[in-house]
Amino acid sequence: MQPDTNKGPASAGPLFDVVAKGASLLTGAVLVSLVVLVCVEAFLRGAFNYSLGFAEELTGYCVVFITFFGAALALRGSAMFQVHFLMDRWSAPTRRWATRIFVIIALVICVILAWKAKDLTLSSFARGKFAPTVLRTPLWVPQLIPPLGFAVLGFFLVEQFLLTFRKSGDKS
Repeated sequence: MQPDTNKGPASAGPLFDVVAKGASLLTGAVLVSLVVLVCVEAFLRGAFNYSLGFAEELTGYCVVFITFFGAALALRGSAMFQVHFLMDRWSAPTRRWATRIFVIIALVICVILAWKAKDLTLSSFARGKFAPTVLRTPLWVPQLIPPLGFAVLGFFLVEQFLLTFRKSGDKS
């Protein structure tokens, strides 16, 4: 029997694992919904020259959701771009400090953007704004995606920060 070499991303604890699993399931469900909606819309247009009318609006919301939550999951899985020609040459302590500095800067940016996005969402909610589309979606509904996305991204940034304090041989 072969040893399991794919143990998944490093984890800072079970809370991070649960949030990652939830985000992964939700993102997967949204992706499946997006694919089904696009396929149904393409079939109806090609076969019957009929459009659902609301497909473009919903697919836009899905793409934004997948972008935010996918970025958070990519960060957790260490699938983001890195400057390897520098990172590979640096010592382990230097890499840890570079990661800490990156995480702190990124976390500050996430908090600011989440805060501003939250303000926009609350403003749309208070003023009762609706999208000028077929569904007449209350604008605060899709505007919830950015603050939630930044919050999940920030959550996994905190995990990355905590992982920098682990000993280099400790992966889980």
